[in-house]
Amino acid sequence: MIQARNHLDQPYPPAPFAAGVPVLILGAVAAIAFVTGDGTSWLPLLAVGPALAAAACRPWAVLRIGFLAVALGVGLGAWQAAPVHGQAVVLSTLIAVTLASCLASVLRRRRERVLAAVRSVAEAAQNALLRPVPARVGQFQVAVRYSAAAAEARVGGDLYALVSTPYGIRLIVGDVRGKGLPAVSTAALVLGVFREAAYDEPDLLDVVGRIERSLARNLAPDDFVTAIVAGYPADGRMEIVNCGHAPPLLIGPAGAVVPVEPVRPAPPLGLASLGGEAPSLEVVPFADGDQMLLYTDGVIEARDHGRSYFPLAERVPRHVSDEPSRTLAGLHDELLAHVGGRLHDDAALLLLRKPAPGRVGQAVDAAADTTGV
Repeated sequence: MIQARNHLDQPYPPAPFAAGVPVLILGAVAAIAFVTGDGTSWLPLLAVGPALAAAACRPWAVLRIGFLAVALGVGLGAWQAAPVHGQAVVLSTLIAVTLASCLASVLRRRRERVLAAVRSVAEAAQNALLRPVPARVGQFQVAVRYSAAAAEARVGGDLYALVSTPYGIRLIVGDVRGKGLPAVSTAALVLGVFREAAYDEPDLLDVVGRIERSLARNLAPDDFVTAIVAGYPADGRMEIVNCGHAPPLLIGPAGAVVPVEPVRPAPPLGLASLGGEAPSLEVVPFADGDQMLLYTDGVIEARDHGRSYFPLAERVPRHVSDEPSRTLAGLHDELLAHVGGRLHDDAALLLLRKPAPGRVGQAVDAAADTTGV
């Protein structure tokens, strides 16, 4: 799920709030100088006002705060009958600091505009890469939560996709080794091949094989992708191919959580040439009321201040509901609370639920009411 734009998309905060702290500092310096009766000793501290304003204010606001600092310096110097030479040195310093702060504010404004443009492009790329998943796909309810560790760029190496094909619903959740633009490029490659192969290949293992061959041609020798590829080809049956990824969690109607461990662990995608077991197809029952949670390592490897991992399987029963979006919202909030508010790795959660046939429409309407769609 793409994060909403925040205040960094606007180059500057409101001028009154940004200028308030420097003005308060100037007032405090003037008050201390007046109370102590030693204005000349406090004059150099007036330079703090325009210097601090450069970090938050527009250039014109910096100039106004600098002018106020100079005016206070002149007034305090005249009140104390300070020597002309000493007062001239202090006032020259205030003017120089003000001009330098104004230049710093101009440069900061340019950098913030460039950053805003980069983030806008990154967000568009992320939207194109990780297409929004609707609340209902076929007979399933679906919800996704995604958080990128690179919050400034909003791009990460985790990937997910869910498509409806002639062979039933098929989905992938994966984690690319590394972060940043190289990881995004690899994720785009995997998702592109998956979306094509999911429509073309009747056998889920052949879908995985096409992804593996594409990665073998395009990845560096030490790059790889862990992934779960799953499909629902017939009623009551879910097929899963695990390529070095964390096992998905099968959640029963009563809230019981069972990890779907692979019988034959296979290496991640891109490492088949190094040997090891070939990917195997696991078939698990998936009936009405069942849910399947797929996730990336950023979820289960998230640590709190005591270096303890997030116990996902233990926390899932607390939040299980008939609405996948509500379930993931609760899990995501608890995950952020566990790490103290900021994730240090990309994290993705995808929850698939098969409601009873007569309750599909009701569940989707409820999800729409919850998400505001």
